[in-house]
Amino acid sequence: MGIVGHGGEYDTDITDYSPDGVAARADAARAALRELDGVAPEDDVDVVTLAAMRERLGVQIELNDAGLDVGELNVIASPLQSMRDVFDLMPTDTDDDWRMISERLSRVPDRVDGYAAALRSAVATGHRPAVRQVGRGIEQAGQIQQLFVDMVADAAPTNGALRAELAQRASAAADAYSRLAAVLRDDVGPAARGDDAFGREAYRLFSRLYLGAVVDLDETYEWGLDLLESIVAEQESIAHRLYPGSSVAEALRRLDEEPRYVVHGTDALQQWMQDLSDRVVDALADAHFEIAEPLRTLECRIAPTQTGGIYYTGPSEDLSRPGRMWWSVPPGKDDFHTWQETTTVFHEGVPGHHLQIGRAVVLADQLNRWRRLGCWVSGHGEGWALYAERLMAELGWLDDAGNRMGMLDAQRFRAARVVIDIGVHCGMTAPDGGVWDADKAWVFLQAHSAMAEANLRFELDRYLGWPGQAPSYAIGQRIWQQLRDELVGRGTSLKEFHRRALDLGGLPLDVLRSALLADFAAS
Repeated sequence: MGIVGHGGEYDTDITDYSPDGVAARADAARAALRELDGVAPEDDVDVVTLAAMRERLGVQIELNDAGLDVGELNVIASPLQSMRDVFDLMPTDTDDDWRMISERLSRVPDRVDGYAAALRSAVATGHRPAVRQVGRGIEQAGQIQQLFVDMVADAAPTNGALRAELAQRASAAADAYSRLAAVLRDDVGPAARGDDAFGREAYRLFSRLYLGAVVDLDETYEWGLDLLESIVAEQESIAHRLYPGSSVAEALRRLDEEPRYVVHGTDALQQWMQDLSDRVVDALADAHFEIAEPLRTLECRIAPTQTGGIYYTGPSEDLSRPGRMWWSVPPGKDDFHTWQETTTVFHEGVPGHHLQIGRAVVLADQLNRWRRLGCWVSGHGEGWALYAERLMAELGWLDDAGNRMGMLDAQRFRAARVVIDIGVHCGMTAPDGGVWDADKAWVFLQAHSAMAEANLRFELDRYLGWPGQAPSYAIGQRIWQQLRDELVGRGTSLKEFHRRALDLGGLPLDVLRSALLADFAAS
């Protein structure tokens, strides 16, 4: 997060994922919730903060009571990945920077062993991970071993002692991940469950965790199917306009072959991202959004990892580190299709994550630290980013038929995973009959995405192991859109809606709705 203060000790720490560490956080949540009962709000900021904290602490405690927060394992956002990913945010410009990295590296073996204990605990208490996630975890643990070694290969070139220390600690971190792979293979794997589904009761909690809102899962599932149908119809219309007589799949294939939509090499990709981002910031600042001067710098970078993900990291609290858009390019990939990724720049940059997260960071005189830096709710943040994509279409930035097809392709993909995620984990009836399972989900996902097979396999594994998170994008977008339509329908300007909504900082979506309606009612 780049949070300043407390002597900088957090810059060298790694979260404790052991059973004791998880229990300590749950106990702290219970104590905080009890303490909130005696707090009287002093102003409107406090009213909203108290509501948000009660909601966040409450769902955290419920997850702990259900035993769902110990030994989490999935392919993208479990402790297995986060203990390595935290290093991507650390500067590497000076020897002092590398000393900080070295100190954090020294903590990896203990934290990895604690996480291994949590995985064993989850098995012992009946919360076994799925076979699919265990297999992927073993693969990723092997990959991460090498990432630690590679990370320090060119470190501190003029300081031999520091280089040696870094190499030793990186090797120890790699050894810890080797032990973790063995735990997954020998201790967890034999007890892993064959069924991917978490079940409706667990899913209800995970949905609340990632939305900060309670939704009717059956109604939302049907809405996802209807949304898919409407997106497919629009895609078919554009396909006929682009290439008369072609199907959507054929149109997507032909778009990939058009030279005007192709950039070659990661350097060209980075420059394309940066150029588009800079143009958007210049065009939207002051016209449709209030963009503070420090936020008019957004760095587009190629990530040191090779997972295929595209993500955003916010500016540090003191704004010394700017917001950054990262592209983690898979090995061997050298051609990139801008018709697919124009909408991604809007999602990760402006008016998406960078504007939302960055604006909260600069509002130190209006918001408390938690709402600026600590309260991230996926449905709020990712829902806003998808809303931003559709907004850019409304503002004319996706009038090019290829770029609009790319936006629709992304939206179709997000709608499909609402259906898959709820369908599989809650045991819904699939469109072709029968109960959802991984095989049905795979066929369905292939029918609704133009991604390469390897990427889609990863995505499906993600949904099956991380319930409730992927649907929070499209469901969050739905809630943002409903709020906007309601308030603009009452006469509020679009710019004013955006200003007031973003000025609230990070919130659960139910709290966002109540806070916005109260704010506009009072004005």
